[in-house]
Amino acid sequence: MRLNLKQLEAFVWVADLQSFRRAAERLNTTQPNISARIAGLEQALGTTLMTRDAGSVRLTGKGQDLLTHARRVLDATDALVVAADRKELIEGTLRLGVTEMIVHTWLRDYMRRLKDVYPRLTVELTVDFSVNLEKGLAERTLDLALQNEPFSRLATGQLEIGAYDLIWVASPDLGLEKRQTIETLAAQPILTHARDTRLYEEVAAHFGSRRDLAPRLVPSTNLDACQTMTIDGMGIAVLPVAMVDRDIAKGMLVQLDYNWTPEPLHFFARYDEERAPRFVAEAAMLAVRVAKDK
Repeated sequence: MRLNLKQLEAFVWVADLQSFRRAAERLNTTQPNISARIAGLEQALGTTLMTRDAGSVRLTGKGQDLLTHARRVLDATDALVVAADRKELIEGTLRLGVTEMIVHTWLRDYMRRLKDVYPRLTVELTVDFSVNLEKGLAERTLDLALQNEPFSRLATGQLEIGAYDLIWVASPDLGLEKRQTIETLAAQPILTHARDTRLYEEVAAHFGSRRDLAPRLVPSTNLDACQTMTIDGMGIAVLPVAMVDRDIAKGMLVQLDYNWTPEPLHFFARYDEERAPRFVAEAAMLAVRVAKDK
């Protein structure tokens, strides 16, 4: 029996995820198919690559030795496709994680560009907080995360996308066009991002420095809802310029004149450079180009 690329791919993913079930989910197939591929590879190589015990997977000594070679074969296959300039041959799934800010700015353009470059690639999209995207990268449930710092884990692949400034905005109906003070802002409901985000923490710390004030912070897990409520005059908010510039141009929001804003949101494209397929790095570079074009 001859070995094939699907067997090597299954071997690598089971080894990385330490689970036949998760490898099957990652490769969009069934657990019996993964088991059959591993069995076929072991038969072709005449050796036992891994053992299963109470749901856990462990590589044998020979399995550890051959894993590096399997990665090299798959990487060489990717390199062959790239050298032939035939990206339309790339198949598979890109598990992409993004924060909400990207959804409301340039994600649509990015997805279109990805489709043009990799027409046979399936993109599974996750929209979540940056801290959760970072966890997904670590657990390999995500291939690529377009997220803002700070980060608690290192990523072997990391490209800077850019910084997004934040501004205070309000509905013109609130009549807050003149220069604002911390007291006048604290008199309004302050619509902000969820409690476990850096944006919320910076806003809370800023107003918390004045113990004589009683600001009403209204956190939301959805920035789009926060933006909509601000347009409807339900409070003021500090949001990325990229999200609100059109609303300001249309007169639906006004920028408030206040001498403090949270630090800009610094975004990066992050992935596992050592283990991810080459198209993941290419997708990261494409994200940087699309963001700079906007």
